[in-house]
Amino acid sequence: MSFPRYPSYKDSGVEWLGAVPEHWDVKRLKHNLRLLTEKTDRRDHPVALENIEGWTGRFISTETEFQGGGIAFDEGDILFGKLRPYLAKAYRAESSGEAVGDFHVMRPVTGINSRFAQYQILNREFIAIVDGSTFGSKMPRASWEFVGGMKVTTPSLPEQNQIAVFLDRETAKIDELVAEQRRLMELLKEKRQAVISHAVTQGLNPHAPMKSSGIEWLGDVPAHWEVIALKRIADVHTGVAKGKDNSSRTTITVPYLRVANVQDGYLDLETVATIEIPAEDLERYALKPGDVLMNEGGDFDKLGRGHVWDGQIDPCITQNHVFAVRSRKVSSAWLNAVTGSDFAQFYFITRSKQSTNLASISSTNLMELPVILPPVDEQNAILSFIAHQTSRFDTLTAEAQRAIDLLQERRTALISAAVTGRIDVRPN
Repeated sequence: MSFPRYPSYKDSGVEWLGAVPEHWDVKRLKHNLRLLTEKTDRRDHPVALENIEGWTGRFISTETEFQGGGIAFDEGDILFGKLRPYLAKAYRAESSGEAVGDFHVMRPVTGINSRFAQYQILNREFIAIVDGSTFGSKMPRASWEFVGGMKVTTPSLPEQNQIAVFLDRETAKIDELVAEQRRLMELLKEKRQAVISHAVTQGLNPHAPMKSSGIEWLGDVPAHWEVIALKRIADVHTGVAKGKDNSSRTTITVPYLRVANVQDGYLDLETVATIEIPAEDLERYALKPGDVLMNEGGDFDKLGRGHVWDGQIDPCITQNHVFAVRSRKVSSAWLNAVTGSDFAQFYFITRSKQSTNLASISSTNLMELPVILPPVDEQNAILSFIAHQTSRFDTLTAEAQRAIDLLQERRTALISAAVTGRIDVRPN
């Protein structure tokens, strides 16, 4: 869909704004939005940076409890994250409450529509300019002096209302399309998991004779398959614990993998931390190609997730919350497929130590995991089938993600064009 331009434009005098509709004003942000600084302990509606979705300004509920002492706000006020990683977080308050954390809390003056003002802040060009002004080495932040001094378009209040209504309607349409693509990705993920789980527990021959596995929640398996404990075919190695006193020992610095590095079906090695360990401990903790990495715990979705280590970094070790399962009698690929299946995940959950939203499994319980073992030729055939099927799912998932990226780009471009006057969205 294309939109018309305004009949005539003028030079705004601001490089990043360029030409604006001739009848629009250009003012400094601080003339449209007043900075609030009053502290409060009322805590009736605490809002932190983690409660705000980037680029949309939507409120996200969390179970985190926040301390008092934030800045008081009322309905219609705008909370703008002033730390560099959170500049795209701008929330329009739906009720009174308390801003907890690093926010510029702003109140629209008379004649300013708060929804229009929020869209102005969510303008990617505005955020890019603010980002370039941030200062500080550890957590760069944007000063109010700079943000308040930025010049922004200021149409009449009726036109602000029209633009806000237009953007509310159009972004809602885009957001629903994004939600549909995300639902599709979840369905693909579920289907992918179901294919893997069925293949490693039932095989590829639907007519194969079956027998009881001896495990109630696993059910029947092909009659010629074995089911044996993990400890009989592999060794479970634990990682190094942080915080040990090594002051009296000769140490070396080595890369080590954390829970965040070990994802479900892949390893995220973009950021790998290092740790000092005694030099003589390296051989004990060093990973070997073929190790199946598995997370000890964390959130329920992190429990037992993992992937095969291919020796991408040498030497490399793991922290104590990541197990390295080293196979003795079965391929790492098969072991990884089994531990990633639904029945293994069920085992991990039922054998784990649990607290609110968290779970962890001990190496002792992990070693008792029942492992299904078909003959080697069947293992290879099943792994080939899984690779082919998951490749299809991965392709469809990548297409859905590309669609999301394009929709989100469309969303930000539409906001930018509407609030700067590059398109005329007024009703005919």
